[in-house]
Amino acid sequence: MTLRGLFCCFCMLPLSLSAAELGYFRYPAIHEETVVFTAEGDVWVVSAEGGFGGRLSTHPSLEYRKAISPDGQWLAFNAGYEGPTEVYIMPVSGGAPRRLTFDDSYIQVQGWTPDGKILGSTTHYSPHRRNMQLIEIDIETTSQTLIPLAQASEGSWNDEKSALYFTRFMKQSSSTKRYKGGTAQNLWKWFPGSEEAIPLTADYEGTSRSPMWWNGRCYFLSDRDGTMNLWSMDPDGADLQQHTKHEGFDVIEPNLGQGRIIYQHGADLRIYHIANDTDRMIDIELVSDFAQTREKWITEPIKYLSHMAISPKGDQIALVSRGQLFVTPVGGGRIQPISRKQGVRYRDVSFSHDGKSLIVVSDESGDYEFWQFDLSGVDKRKQLTKDGHVLRLDP
Repeated sequence: MTLRGLFCCFCMLPLSLSAAELGYFRYPAIHEETVVFTAEGDVWVVSAEGGFGGRLSTHPSLEYRKAISPDGQWLAFNAGYEGPTEVYIMPVSGGAPRRLTFDDSYIQVQGWTPDGKILGSTTHYSPHRRNMQLIEIDIETTSQTLIPLAQASEGSWNDEKSALYFTRFMKQSSSTKRYKGGTAQNLWKWFPGSEEAIPLTADYEGTSRSPMWWNGRCYFLSDRDGTMNLWSMDPDGADLQQHTKHEGFDVIEPNLGQGRIIYQHGADLRIYHIANDTDRMIDIELVSDFAQTREKWITEPIKYLSHMAISPKGDQIALVSRGQLFVTPVGGGRIQPISRKQGVRYRDVSFSHDGKSLIVVSDESGDYEFWQFDLSGVDKRKQLTKDGHVLRLDP
């Protein structure tokens, strides 16, 4: 073999031996055969058929809530490059992002309008920080047009832009499954110029959200069968149809393009093809240095403190840091781990009245339940509740 041939073979080795790994894929968007998504906090692109993903961004800020323009040229997304989260666009093929908003308010990309503007939701025009309204953003002038709805968090226009399908409330903040409280999201329809919006899913007390329009039907997410799945209805809210039947992991972050809905399911991305009524997972592999997986020494664990409690006598402190539980004497001393069980997360903690045990919120059983830990023994614990169908907080 010549020296040139040997050099060529050597140059090819890093590609053939590259570390291709599965990832945790979020915030997908689709246009024809192009899929963009977030992994490792950055934007990646891959074929709709799957394969190796290519990285489009490297900034430390998380890029999320993505949508591809109707012509397939531009990617709109949220990021905090300069501090506050704002709306940016970049070419789908890659390039320098351009900032479109300077509002320093809660703002989210919702999609694109049929005439090529970005549809977003923002608190900028409302006196209440939890009250979202829909806006349209011109990508050339960056001007904003407020849609005259007092409350509108998510939205999608029909093809003629003669009807807007939207949800009034923001996503329920606790992320409680099967939530049926007063801020459950429901779908509404509004005709431009009309003084009143029309409720479409008021017959269901749970959640109906993420409207997406395609070929005369409104597709959306709902937990009517106990898990958030894809559903659709006709323009007036009738002819309800269920399209996915997942159990356990919810369907989240759906995005519709050219008759296909891409969504996150667990750590994976899946595509539902409307015309064929088929659903499949996209096999994606990442080529990366995976720096976040390297062993890291935490020099200031106090920065990761999420909860604490003081004993009745004031002589001990219980700490929750990085999901683990510890007790230490006041004034310094040994920091004692209370449980060494792997794969369990602890959230909130309090001392019992006699100071001899801790009451902790733990997911050891699969749901967040109250557990009691005896401070006199080594990893001696007892499960106190077994009906965690609602989220438990602060014992």
